Amino acid sequence: MRVRNAKLLFSELKLWTSGRSSWMNRLHDGVSRCGKASFSSCSPKVCVVGSGPAGFYTAQHLIKARQDAEVDILERLPVPFGLVRFGVAPDHPEVKNVINTFTQTAQHPRCSFYGNVNVGKDVSIGELQQAYHAVVLSYGAEGNRSMGVPGEDLPGVYSAKDFVGWYNGLPSCRELQPDLSCETAVILGQGNVALDVARVLLSPINILKNTDITQPALDSLAKSRIRRVLIVGRRGPVQVACTIKELREMVNLPGTTPEMVAADFQGVAEALKDLPRPRKRLTELMLKTALETPGEKEQERRSKASRVWGLRFFRSPIEVLSDPGHHKVAGIRLAVNRVEGSGEGARAVLTGKVEEVSCGLVISSIGYRSLPIDPLVPFDSHKAIIPNTVGRVHQAPGLYCSGWVKTGPTGVIATTMNNSFDTARSLVEDMDSGSLDVSSAKPGSQFITALLENRGVKPVTFSDWEKINSVEVRRGEVNGKPREKVLTVEEMLQLARA
Repeated sequence: MRVRNAKLLFSELKLWTSGRSSWMNRLHDGVSRCGKASFSSCSPKVCVVGSGPAGFYTAQHLIKARQDAEVDILERLPVPFGLVRFGVAPDHPEVKNVINTFTQTAQHPRCSFYGNVNVGKDVSIGELQQAYHAVVLSYGAEGNRSMGVPGEDLPGVYSAKDFVGWYNGLPSCRELQPDLSCETAVILGQGNVALDVARVLLSPINILKNTDITQPALDSLAKSRIRRVLIVGRRGPVQVACTIKELREMVNLPGTTPEMVAADFQGVAEALKDLPRPRKRLTELMLKTALETPGEKEQERRSKASRVWGLRFFRSPIEVLSDPGHHKVAGIRLAVNRVEGSGEGARAVLTGKVEEVSCGLVISSIGYRSLPIDPLVPFDSHKAIIPNTVGRVHQAPGLYCSGWVKTGPTGVIATTMNNSFDTARSLVEDMDSGSLDVSSAKPGSQFITALLENRGVKPVTFSDWEKINSVEVRRGEVNGKPREKVLTVEEMLQLARA
């Protein structure tokens, strides 16, 4: 039953907590079970939905900007940190250092983490709005963009989101078990995630075994027969979506050699002078890799390589091809494009030509997609975002959003940090101006935890997560890894409650 107003909420609370008079007395006295001030205090109470970078950066800014604000972070999984844990490549440990900052935020006396709470299922947005002065939606983009071509449902076709989740230990991707017995893999898309996947597929095992990659993924990659990875984009080199760091890692990846098509770079050198500096440096590296004869030392390195990678431009998928028995992927048919326009605004136009590439693995890295969370929340299904102005959700007072659900799946962690700070500033401005009323008392987490208890949901606190963390680190030490991730929600909960 959806609760419609505060009166009904408190009626339900009394009904559900009958027989718990001592707890209720303490609640009315203004003290919760953990000793914090209760809803008799008029401090602004904010609920952040999602504990990835967007959620934590929003909470961090709110706590710093308002010395009286109390922030609760709700997370669907028992473990925090979202894509920092499940999206960042295992061989990029330096990117994961932001977890240290997030941990400081979670341990702040005015911040609380509640994992294992599925907003939209365990508790509704309407109920959160009754309990908090403001709700910030920062739950990211867990859906996949469809290629929309025949054959994309064949065994051997995976989204990059799921493939990355598999080797990073996302519980929902634990059973993926990709078949890596083929020689050639094709990755559709040329962003950083596509290059991460290519690098993981081709990296020497002695590099990966010292990372936090999951043991099942490491075992599969050790037996992989993939020797060639093509990274395909619909536009040209000047529009490639990756950054120079990721491209340089591919160029220097031990045991590999690049394989480019010189014709793809026709006219690119002449366009360099008009490019902004970051794009110019990236394009120069591609040109050097594709067209220049390498030095003696590099030639020797490449001659010893057993694996090949290459960027393929001006190509769009039109069909995934199957083997004769329609049991698995056998290849992909690509449309050959030309580009009209220039720079970021250039668009791919079909030429009518097609080509086929034999492969046994296709990974679609054409973007993540946010999903609607609750009928109460406006959602633009075309853009796959919550419509907003500087984080203020349209036609929904008290609702805000940050991160990819606000902007779409673009940028790096620093981009998310800035847009989350913007949302937090909007919220603080609304508190200060009075357009968001924080003068009346709200029950906050005390009502929500009571409601969840009645529904049989037991949240995981941050100290519970630290139990899981210590077990993962201890298991990793045995194999010389930073951690060995727990792969199932069931085991996470078991460890949290030990």
